[in-house]
Amino acid sequence: MTYPNTQLFINGQWCDAESGRTMPVFNPATGTEIGRLAHAGVADLERAAQAAQKGFEVWRDVPANERSAILRKAAALMRERAPQIAQLLTQEQGKPLAEAKIEAMSAADIIEWFAEEGRRVYGRIVPPRNINVQQNVLKQPVGPVAAFTPWNFPINQAVRKMSAALATGCSIIVKAPEETPASPAELIRAFHDAGVPAGVIGLVFGTPSEISNYLIAHPIIRKMTFTGSTPVGKQLAALAGQHMKRVTMELGGHAPVIVAEDGDIALAVKAAGAAKFRNAGQVCISPTRFLVHHKIADEFAKVFAAHAGSLKVGDGLADGTNMGPLANDRRLTAMQAITQDALAKGAKLLTGGERIGTEGNFFAPTVLSHVPLDADVVNNEPFGPIAAIRTFEKIEDAIAEANRLPFGLAGYAFTNSLKTAHLLSQRLEVGMLWVNQPAAPWPEMPFGGIKDSGYGSEGGPEALEAYLNTKSVAIFNG
Repeated sequence: MTYPNTQLFINGQWCDAESGRTMPVFNPATGTEIGRLAHAGVADLERAAQAAQKGFEVWRDVPANERSAILRKAAALMRERAPQIAQLLTQEQGKPLAEAKIEAMSAADIIEWFAEEGRRVYGRIVPPRNINVQQNVLKQPVGPVAAFTPWNFPINQAVRKMSAALATGCSIIVKAPEETPASPAELIRAFHDAGVPAGVIGLVFGTPSEISNYLIAHPIIRKMTFTGSTPVGKQLAALAGQHMKRVTMELGGHAPVIVAEDGDIALAVKAAGAAKFRNAGQVCISPTRFLVHHKIADEFAKVFAAHAGSLKVGDGLADGTNMGPLANDRRLTAMQAITQDALAKGAKLLTGGERIGTEGNFFAPTVLSHVPLDADVVNNEPFGPIAAIRTFEKIEDAIAEANRLPFGLAGYAFTNSLKTAHLLSQRLEVGMLWVNQPAAPWPEMPFGGIKDSGYGSEGGPEALEAYLNTKSVAIFNG
């Protein structure tokens, strides 16, 4: 499928930047330029903000059931167009085509769930202390939203924000990733083609700091939502705080995987292995710190390394590819540095640890064992296909190590003990925990972290609350 040039979307129209400025888009599997995207300037951002205000004034008054119908139509269009969208996603992001299709199809599921949940945004009637008074609690949309989304899941991270905003009656401007612009543009096209009114959705690209500084401070924008790294998230949250803007933050993680003495090794390798190397490890909830009971650690490491070594790495469009390239050459450099640091400090390399070939950003699935506590990979999110294995003796020690870092996004555990599972569910400091299974971030479940991994949710009913104001109304009828 031919990769298109990507335009801005403002006030219901696809358009170039007023300045005519563009940026290149590269295929990470080949390093070649495959297209261009429009680079928004301040004039474009102002037009987008004004359109979002007008769109909000229309959309907030559309009945919830009518908004729901439009969202369901958008979901149907995403499902229908998923094969073509997946082709674009793989070309610009690198993930295997099968993973790209899953991302496009799951976007339809997410839209549908929010479409239905938006019909159940209820207020309440509160019994008054005076019979002549009626007391109501109203839930109303917060207003125009600015959303900042990442390149690792350019559809799924945008669709959660868009669906929650639209379901509650908000308008939204999406600052999508410049590295992967075409697939989120197709997501927005599906909403537009489904009948979302002009101005309700905007799409901009450009210099991230310029866009965030302009939109977050803009008086029209009433909420900001961001998915990305913790350092950038803290900067944007501070900026939003200066302007008293509502914020949802889904930031970096460093997910621990606890494999208890009674854990099923085969299940742990199958589930955590698939999750570890999905999207070449460039996943915020990717399992990274494997804490394995010392009695089964050698066997686990052997089987896990064999799994990693069996994966076929290559162009995501090629048949049989299990893992695609890293997003850019900076990630390659980071993976090499992380691996060398661990080895220099005494870790053992079981498989991988090096770049594959000279063309494209390919790095071998890597498994390190006996990783010391001062190694960088144990303390900072690698955001790549590197797994670090450490051992523990008591489950309490594993919990303490899992909680040692400031991150608290996702965690995984494998145990056949209900007592251990209950202890882990109570004591692990994470926003999401999956026991004896891979990650299952269904839209009906909360999605978000704690501590330095952010706050707020992008799943479940909690996600809609973030886009709603609560108004207390008391009417005297005497």
